[in-house]
Amino acid sequence: MIDGTRMRSHLCGIQSAWTETSDVREAVASVAALLDREPIGHLLVFFSPAYDAQDLIAAVDHHFPGVALLGCSSSGGISPAGAIDRGLVAIAFPRQGFRIVSDVLTRIDRLDVGGAASAVRSLRRALDQVRPDPVPGSQFALSLIDAMAKAEETVVSAVAWALDGIPLVGGSAGDDLAFAGTVLIHHGAVHTNAAVLILVETDFPIRIFKSDNFAPTPRKFVVTAACEEHRRVHELNAEPAAWEYAKAVGLDPENLTPMSFAAYPLAVKVGGEYYCRSISRVEPDGSLTFFCAISEGAVLTLAEPHDIVEATRAELSGLDEILGGLDLVIGFDCVLRRLDAESRQVRHRISDLYSRYGVVGFETYGEQYRSMHLNQTFTGIAIGRNHPA
Repeated sequence: MIDGTRMRSHLCGIQSAWTETSDVREAVASVAALLDREPIGHLLVFFSPAYDAQDLIAAVDHHFPGVALLGCSSSGGISPAGAIDRGLVAIAFPRQGFRIVSDVLTRIDRLDVGGAASAVRSLRRALDQVRPDPVPGSQFALSLIDAMAKAEETVVSAVAWALDGIPLVGGSAGDDLAFAGTVLIHHGAVHTNAAVLILVETDFPIRIFKSDNFAPTPRKFVVTAACEEHRRVHELNAEPAAWEYAKAVGLDPENLTPMSFAAYPLAVKVGGEYYCRSISRVEPDGSLTFFCAISEGAVLTLAEPHDIVEATRAELSGLDEILGGLDLVIGFDCVLRRLDAESRQVRHRISDLYSRYGVVGFETYGEQYRSMHLNQTFTGIAIGRNHPA
């Protein structure tokens, strides 16, 4: 936890700033007072759902005239100084060294896949016009998606296909586990039931990544009744879902909480690798609602958490070695990882790692990595310290 407003300048020219100020206009003003605003071309913000998004846009327009604003609500912020349970995290991209284009996909609960692919290709062409001959490996894409639309799988599949090899990472917007509504911002407009796609080409070395801290156990569940549209599982192994899950982990089904789901995740096996499919809540009828799509007939495996601190340290230190020194990591960290770290009383150690390696981002309702929508995972883009030749 941190107090006040702080910022950090990175060697690549990006500036990051963060505040826990409860008033949105004061928050933006305090961030603006610390940043060098002249070189900024794009401002990426992750903010508390307590903020009014229109007031946030108005404040940014006032303090950062002419700067493109992108962002979403979160379930907590990540800063190089620690975790932020409320307030604002801002990432300011300079015009020098970064070429950025973006678009918003609307009505994603009924996504026009062909239209989405066409929009992505248009973005790629726009980026190519800025830099006709990009250096191989110099481009990446970021996705911010309204989690309440329950459409991440469709969006990510369509976008990744049209990106044609440009690596994608991102996060689903949050609202502090209220599950009432999440919002996105794209160039001065507020959006729901939408996804913001950002394409970046840079002079600096980059690497996308994903990290988790679980391993499969022998315990299996077959989804025998589900409502796929609402990501709701009614039966596991032909038994009431909450009861069967609680029995397997040794808990009372009446006392299942997000902490329970964080401590005992479920996973599916895809292409020989396990991916988390986390539970978001228990419904009054004893069914389980998930953060990811779940279909009848799917086989879920109970996963066993490993040391979250060591797994995170290994990922970040590996990136540091590969890139010859980490300058900045834009990270998307599942809110259930935070709950798990809190329950194990190691959240401060995770924050220390994020500070050491310059991680900035937000806590999500789901993560994107290439063509996959994931849960209980830490994904992101790592930017190296090496100056361009």
